[in-house]
Amino acid sequence: MKSNLFFAVSLAGLIALAQPPAAAQSRTGTVPQSMPQIQLTFAPVVKRVAPAVVNVYARSVVQAPMNPLFNDPLFQRFFGVSPEFRQRVQQSLGSGVIVRSDGVVLTNNHVVEGGQDIVVALADKREFKAHVLLADARTDLAVLKIDTKGEKLPTVDFGDSDRLEVGDVVLAIGDPFGVGQTVTMGIVSALARTQVSASDYQFFIQTDAAINPGNSGGALVTTDGRLAGINTAIFSQSGGSVGIGFAIPANLARRVVEGALGGGAVKLAWIGADGQPVTAEVAQSMGLPRPGGVLLKSVFPGGPAANAGLRSGQVIESVDGTEVDDMQGLNYRIATHKAGDVVHVHVEGGGPAHDVAVTLGFPPETPPRQLTAVAGRNPLTGAKVENLSPAVAVDLQLDLMEKGVVVASVAEGTISANQGFRTGDIVRTVNGVAVSSVSQLQNALNSAGGHWEMIVQRGGQKLTLSVSE
Repeated sequence: MKSNLFFAVSLAGLIALAQPPAAAQSRTGTVPQSMPQIQLTFAPVVKRVAPAVVNVYARSVVQAPMNPLFNDPLFQRFFGVSPEFRQRVQQSLGSGVIVRSDGVVLTNNHVVEGGQDIVVALADKREFKAHVLLADARTDLAVLKIDTKGEKLPTVDFGDSDRLEVGDVVLAIGDPFGVGQTVTMGIVSALARTQVSASDYQFFIQTDAAINPGNSGGALVTTDGRLAGINTAIFSQSGGSVGIGFAIPANLARRVVEGALGGGAVKLAWIGADGQPVTAEVAQSMGLPRPGGVLLKSVFPGGPAANAGLRSGQVIESVDGTEVDDMQGLNYRIATHKAGDVVHVHVEGGGPAHDVAVTLGFPPETPPRQLTAVAGRNPLTGAKVENLSPAVAVDLQLDLMEKGVVVASVAEGTISANQGFRTGDIVRTVNGVAVSSVSQLQNALNSAGGHWEMIVQRGGQKLTLSVSE
């Protein structure tokens, strides 16, 4: 091997020596003429942005079972024991970005979720207690506020994430593994990644800039120092970076911050329709030239899509000229607008392809939510239930045409949790009586006489629960 390598190098040297001076002078390369040309660096961008990237510590107290066997409902029923719990302190570490100089910090929802004590540590090591202005599980974003006592903090300006292109250079800044602030460089590997999580609004920028645990909530910035996205997830089997990281686009993050500063609630614009990707088989059956777009399965009566004349069976191929390939991508394009905005969707199916102007709105809360904590002794004790409306369906990622009463949350260690109820379960009947409102559900639970036969819908399945005291 050594002799082969020597021969190859020697041959290359002979060829180089054989080149005439004129050929050497004809090369198009340019010799660096100054030190700045040789020392190309992103240090000025990092110096400007890094002080606005912070660490976020969230501390929570959780109830941990002392003996997992006591959590088994069958064990409890036969032996008459109740679960035993102990308190355990749980801490999470992440990053955040200061987006307003008076102390508004943007981070991931999963960094602060459930945290009772949240601390923001600045790049200069100062620490501040923070309170949550808004935490939104649908977008996995949270907005925090710290009291700066009038001091103006450094910030990162929002960029336009729709202007990103595959191949653009980006920098990821955060605190991986808690070792201290770190900067990594990469390129935008892909746009419009929507199969990373189950959320309706997840629409990711993919990058090969190293993102590791602790980077969540940190900044993904362009080379001009603007915020392109919030680092949020990695694809890894080992827990470390393998060059596949994901960031929530800045355009969606800006909408969440606006919602937090405008009253503490995220109200995202809604098109009033649900659909599925157009596969090769679907495209062929519909006579479409190629796969792509969203086939509308249901259109809510009186919603924005219905008012614009859209109907089930049509295909939305693009929004304002940007192609969409699935419902998550369509929801993202709508969510970056405000209610009242007009978007133009390109539609195929049911006639010649054409553009339709859709005036966006908010999903209605009809009937009213009537969020209620279930009390007493019954299978749903410890759960919160509410009436299903399009707004609730959007929040819980359910079919927008569903009606009835839905389980909004289930507290750990309660009767409802031990009976196996989950968020998103729809209660259909109690002892043979159909349930269509929270009031009807409460009456049916209270008048059951110690025995409950319940039919619960979970996704496309109907489950039967039988419980007796």
